[in-house]
Amino acid sequence: MSMADRIFISNCRDILSTGVWDTNFEVRPHWADGTPAHTIKKFGIVNRYDLSKEFPILTLRRTYWKSAIDELLWIWQKKSNNIKDLKGHIWDSWADENGSIGKAYGYQLGLKHKYPEGEFDQVDRVIYDLKHNPASRRILTNMYNFDDLHEMGLYPCAYSVTFNVSGDKLNAILNQRSQDMLTASNWNVVQYAVLVHMMAQVAGLQAGELVHVIADAHIYDRHVAIVKKLLRNEPLDAPKFTIDPNVTDFYAFTRDSFKVEGYKYCEFTDTIPVAI
Repeated sequence: MSMADRIFISNCRDILSTGVWDTNFEVRPHWADGTPAHTIKKFGIVNRYDLSKEFPILTLRRTYWKSAIDELLWIWQKKSNNIKDLKGHIWDSWADENGSIGKAYGYQLGLKHKYPEGEFDQVDRVIYDLKHNPASRRILTNMYNFDDLHEMGLYPCAYSVTFNVSGDKLNAILNQRSQDMLTASNWNVVQYAVLVHMMAQVAGLQAGELVHVIADAHIYDRHVAIVKKLLRNEPLDAPKFTIDPNVTDFYAFTRDSFKVEGYKYCEFTDTIPVAI
């Protein structure tokens, strides 16, 4: 059983057995038919993934890792806020008629800020510090810009990453305010595991730990039966993750720079409704 499966199973069982329902509140998310999308949730879940030992991808059902990487590159490399720059359609519900999601996600990472060393956007500042100031405790990004929230199609869910170098290992903490456990939980874990590997390679380091801090980890009401069915699957071993060792420029990575070899997963054909 992969560590991603162990953690996912433990989180979901905990939410289903001891979680709190929000049915006594009015909620913003809704289903396509207009019905309010209520959840059962746990507050403050913290998961640790040792990336030096295993790549954290689910085998209980398939995670479309190439599409996840494509979205990661859209945000962190292209620093785009337009879905026309994205291969998939996962952001369609939050985009305007021009394809823009407003001043969200990649837009925030691309804003330049002045420092004594020069002008950097958030991504380039991380790369600069990993190379020149690896002992710094100030290497982080933050997409939750309060001045721009009113101009965002969706407030950032995974909004902040803190990078930390320990010896020759690059570790990171991903802070997430809200996590739809069925739809996006492993998607985000895969993305930020890949990001740690990318940043580590660019800085001449090895990937260490990814710590995932989730403020509100929830399962939607229409997902409960699907999750229970999913948990009956028999998890498999984790596949092997490799990254093209010749790429040392963060902006030279493509979705084809990564391989997940021997990825086996349980068949799961249920249609998963998405709350919007």
